[in-house]
This record gives sequence, C-alpha cells and structure tokens, in this order.
Amino acid sequence: MSSSDRILRLHIQLGDWKPAIWRRVEVPATESLKALHDLVQAAMPFEDRHLFEFRVEGKRYAIPDPEWDSPGDKTHSAKTARIGQFAERGLRELTYTYDFGDDWRFTIKVEVVEDADPTLEYPRFVDGMGRAPPEDVGGLPGFEMFLEALADPKHESHAELLEWHGGPFDPDDIRRDEILKRVQKLARRRTLGKAGFAKSRNAIQ
Repeated sequence: MSSSDRILRLHIQLGDWKPAIWRRVEVPATESLKALHDLVQAAMPFEDRHLFEFRVEGKRYAIPDPEWDSPGDKTHSAKTARIGQFAERGLRELTYTYDFGDDWRFTIKVEVVEDADPTLEYPRFVDGMGRAPPEDVGGLPGFEMFLEALADPKHESHAELLEWHGGPFDPDDIRRDEILKRVQKLARRRTLGKAGFAKSRNAIQ
C-alpha cells in the first residue's frame, strides 16, 4: 500500500498530571501537523482558542508568524509538514503545546503504523481516560485548585468556579459522545475534501 493507505495510531498524554489524561487516535499518514492539531482539539476536547506548536526533531512547527521567530528557532509550517514523513524516518515521539499561557504540554507517541481499514473513516477516536482541563483555567496549578474547589461545596471559590465553568465538572467523564461527534466531523470534512479534489482532477483531465 502507498503512504496514502497507511494510518498512525497515536497516544496523546498531558504532561505532569496524575491520574493520566490521555487519548488514543488513528490518523492518516498523509495528514499535516495542522490536521493533527485539529484532531487533538477535538479529542480532548478543547475549543481551539489559542496558539499551538509542535516540536519535532528539534524543530518548531506552527502557523508561521515573523514575530515568533528568534535566531536559531525558525517556525516551520504545520500546514505542510506531513505526519507520515516523520514516521518514515523512524520518529516515534513528538511534543505538542497548546495555549502558551496555560501551557498545556502533551507527549504524542506513535504506537503503530499500519494499513488503513477501508471500512473505517479517518481520523478516528479509539479510547482515552480523564477529562481535559477547561480552557483558561490557569495551567496545571489552576486546574488543581479548580478540581479541589468544585469537589468541596464549602470551598471559598466553589460557587464562583461552578458558575464560571457553567456547571459541575466530572474529571472521570471524558465527554465521549462529544469527542466522537467532533472527530467524526473531521473525518467527514476530510472525505468531502478528497472527493472534491478527485472531481476537480477528473474535470481537468
């Protein structure tokens, strides 16, 4: 099979947090790092309100912005870098950072590279554990305080944070239905994009 028929099974885990918050996903080898960013956002789920970057083999991949670059640390485009290119060179781990204020750092490990199942749509969510932190909660220290406050009705910040979040927060409920819906939306968008490309190519021929 060609690289277009290969998928990578990835394990994505939030750093420095216990119990572990992780997701397992499968993504086509031809997808870009930007598409992987979209998948992480869907699988946590986050709301994609902030900047992000990948670190791969000592290089930085993101949405290029001249203000980000510094001597010796050029920003490479996450839209053109393909996941499969790195896997073909033997890469098995990369890092992903989302929201440089809260500084959510994830380790992404390549578990398996294998042939795609023609009966499945990709990308796809496989499994996971632990609910991801709310947006803008204040990083790991803020998340820890947030959980303590919501778990204790007598905590001085309980009512305030409950209102801020918009309701209870169950750290064991990963919101599977929402994750599946969001990842399936990415898969449909990819399928429609491929269909549109094929139609355009046939029209040219």
